[in-house]
Amino acid sequence: MTAGSATLGTWLYLGKPFVFALERMVTVMVITCPHALGLAVPLVVSVSTSISARKRILIRNREAFERAKDVQVVVFDKTGTLTEGKFEVTDIIPLDELSEERILKYAAALESYSEHPIAQGIVEKVKEKKIELYDVKDFKAIPGKGAQGVINGREVLIVSPQFLKEKGLWKEDERVNNVLEQGKTVVFLVIGGKLVGALALADKIRPESREAVKRLHEMGVKAYMLTGDNAKVAKWVAEELGLDGFFAEVLPHQKSEKVQELQNKGLIVAMVGDGINDAPALIQADVGIAIGAGTDVAIESADIILVKNDPRDVITGIHLARATYRKMVQNLAWATGYNTFAIPLAAGILYRYGILLSPAAGALLMSLSTVIVAINARFLKA
Repeated sequence: MTAGSATLGTWLYLGKPFVFALERMVTVMVITCPHALGLAVPLVVSVSTSISARKRILIRNREAFERAKDVQVVVFDKTGTLTEGKFEVTDIIPLDELSEERILKYAAALESYSEHPIAQGIVEKVKEKKIELYDVKDFKAIPGKGAQGVINGREVLIVSPQFLKEKGLWKEDERVNNVLEQGKTVVFLVIGGKLVGALALADKIRPESREAVKRLHEMGVKAYMLTGDNAKVAKWVAEELGLDGFFAEVLPHQKSEKVQELQNKGLIVAMVGDGINDAPALIQADVGIAIGAGTDVAIESADIILVKNDPRDVITGIHLARATYRKMVQNLAWATGYNTFAIPLAAGILYRYGILLSPAAGALLMSLSTVIVAINARFLKA
């Protein structure tokens, strides 16, 4: 209205007929119609929401999603997020003449009768190697310490370090000490009263986690880990994944405090978790991201939900947030730049050179700017 009134007044002052001045005013007002400017951001939002849904990323809080472009640190919960929450055999240590394969075969045969997570990890290792198990007789669980049975006519036990020490069977071995230092869970195989081997197990790290951390580093984003496990386990996982830091032995109510510690350093923090005890930290973080396979409480507390149980989708979400912001800036720049050029043209600044826009031509240019903004939004890619 201001630009149109100024145009009308200027041409009348210069002595032009009222009809001529009115036509210039109408052209200016048609050009300044804020379609392109008004659609610049909503169109990009619409397209980015569609893309995120196709990539199985659900956005519950639009403001938090836009903050994701500025994230400097991503804090991952360990169990169920960076790891699978399942034990995996990482080391088989012969302590006598028995081979690694036979140690595994004896241990798995006995553990196949147990439902303990450690037992399931050992049995899973045998399935991977497609090893046939021994027959077990007289299986018996030793509460809190292991299990025993008879295999090939000999008494076989799979037990904890504490059991060995109680029975006087413990013996120092550098390889066993090394895996214990790494925070791994170690069980021992005893056959006929003789210690013959040890198996070390650790929570299985997701194959996708290594790639996720690597790509975060390439983006200039740091990766941290939160866990209630002891410092040795946390250190081992952190070193395996190349994390920038970790918080170990964190109680559930302390997780949000650790996130706040990073925020107090001036960092913009995203938290990724899946459990009930992750909910306060998800709320505290600048961007809360829940793994879709997690609990309802975690999902309800999050700003963004990853439908797939894949930490790499965190990177996809950050990429999409950054691409969305760039596209918004492009559209706003186009809409503003277009008006900066078109308004003086519509007002008749080039009249002395014989260039004059009619209201119809102004309407065409205005529509064209809207079309360009819409097309540019459609080119958004994550």
